[in-house]
Amino acid sequence: MSAKVRPFVAPARRPRRESYDDEGTTGPVISSGKIAILMLIASEMMLFSGLIGPFFVYKGEAAFWPPPGLPRLPIFVTWINTFVLIASGVTMYLGVRAVHQNRQRLMRRWLAITGVLGTAFLAVQGSEWVRLVAHGLKLSSGTYGATFYTLIGLHGAHVTAAVVWLGFVVAAAMRGRYNSKNAEGVELCAMYWYFVCAIWPLLFGLVYLT
Repeated sequence: MSAKVRPFVAPARRPRRESYDDEGTTGPVISSGKIAILMLIASEMMLFSGLIGPFFVYKGEAAFWPPPGLPRLPIFVTWINTFVLIASGVTMYLGVRAVHQNRQRLMRRWLAITGVLGTAFLAVQGSEWVRLVAHGLKLSSGTYGATFYTLIGLHGAHVTAAVVWLGFVVAAAMRGRYNSKNAEGVELCAMYWYFVCAIWPLLFGLVYLT
């Protein structure tokens, strides 16, 4: 009696990992907007790295840093201002979490607080710059003044851009644009805000504390 021959059955292929929205349609794992923001942050990190390198060179070659006769940087006030900026990163995170929970009123509140903290950071920093200039620390005050205003000023420009961006996000949130299904606008702004918050402690440590 001949043995039965079983037909060959190909093994089932594993389905590819895809993301699905609430309506069941497939979508990319990461959006093009987030990729763009990540590329922007990477380029900005390269920019800051290119400026921090010469800072170390100038500082290492200087006999005194800071040079005699120039005013000392306001360490205590800048410590407080640092905590203000870090707190804004926390409130931004709470705003993102609120929009994911579809709590729009709470989201608007946290985003508005974030904007106030960012504006306060810029205001305190600007007032300290006015005092430093009045006491003789200017952009023309040798490499010390040039590196200080270039590094800290560049970061201040980034915070200003983040505050302006957040202002548009808050305005759109007031019109009810964002919710748990449409939160990317808030997320993109938050990614950039986290970047400006994260780079500041490094600059603070290098320029103010060393």
